[in-house]
Amino acid sequence: MAHAWRKFFELHATNKSTLAEQALRYIQLLYEIESEVRDLEPDLRHRIRQEKTVPVMESLHAWMTGRRDLVPEGSAISRVLDYSLKRWAALSRYLDDGAVPIDNN
Repeated sequence: MAHAWRKFFELHATNKSTLAEQALRYIQLLYEIESEVRDLEPDLRHRIRQEKTVPVMESLHAWMTGRRDLVPEGSAISRVLDYSLKRWAALSRYLDDGAVPIDNN
């Protein structure tokens, strides 16, 4: 997730992309949830992720997919969206296992 965040952050920092800013808000919410569950046992962390994180991830995925259809092919935002969407399985893998962190940083 840190890699996806960085791509959106760089796009927002260099181009003031409002779409990148919206993605960053979703990702920030995911990290806020993770900060709440960081010190919990993996089973409890998994349950809370299912309850709180899965809906945010579903909204983020739907948002990305919807925006991708609207932005021009080859644009900076299309490349960032494509990067994240192509790696969606890896980005969401942590939802299935409470012992797996949100990112590898």
